[in-house]
Amino acid sequence: MATVRSNSITVFFVAFIILTTAPSPSQSLSFSSFFRYRNLFSLSHSLLIGVANLRAARGDVAGADRARSIADGLDQGTVFGFLKLLWTLSWTDMSFTDLYGAVSDMNELLRGLTELTRLESVAERSAWVSRNYQSVLTVFKSLSRKLLKALGQSGVMREIGETFQKEVVEGGLIRDCLELGNNDLKALIQIVKDLLLQFFPVRDKDHDL
Repeated sequence: MATVRSNSITVFFVAFIILTTAPSPSQSLSFSSFFRYRNLFSLSHSLLIGVANLRAARGDVAGADRARSIADGLDQGTVFGFLKLLWTLSWTDMSFTDLYGAVSDMNELLRGLTELTRLESVAERSAWVSRNYQSVLTVFKSLSRKLLKALGQSGVMREIGETFQKEVVEGGLIRDCLELGNNDLKALIQIVKDLLLQFFPVRDKDHDL
């Protein structure tokens, strides 16, 4: 009981220090941002397990093991993990150009994924992926570069981002996610966008179109 109480005091102490010393973006801290953060890891885990099962079903044992390894290594949205993210974003030197570029990439991906998730048959989804995969991959690569730049040179989120980027480029992660045809990838991108705009509250021009 004493240990639990000590850990709780430590969490609140760290939160207080961050909130009182970090730059203005930290003022966006709220329960909604914390729940978005938890959902980010929950959806990532669910999506990667789906990819692992898809790869295993087609006999790609090594690829399935990689996806499960990434899923198992995800921090499941702890308070300390959230505070680390808050601290990183608070000290990020992200220009408005980078921010608008990242949001624009996310809006483009969301439009495409909305179209994909509306398709009901496997054949229709397969045809969509064949037509659009290269363009989706290009946008994902552009987005990952911008987000990694925003996350700086070190930290847990940076490491996770680099792992995802490598699996996208070398392991065909995005194609597998698209083949699953569910809403997890779309929801994941929406959460990242919402978190980004919450910490850097600027006008989302594409959203207003």
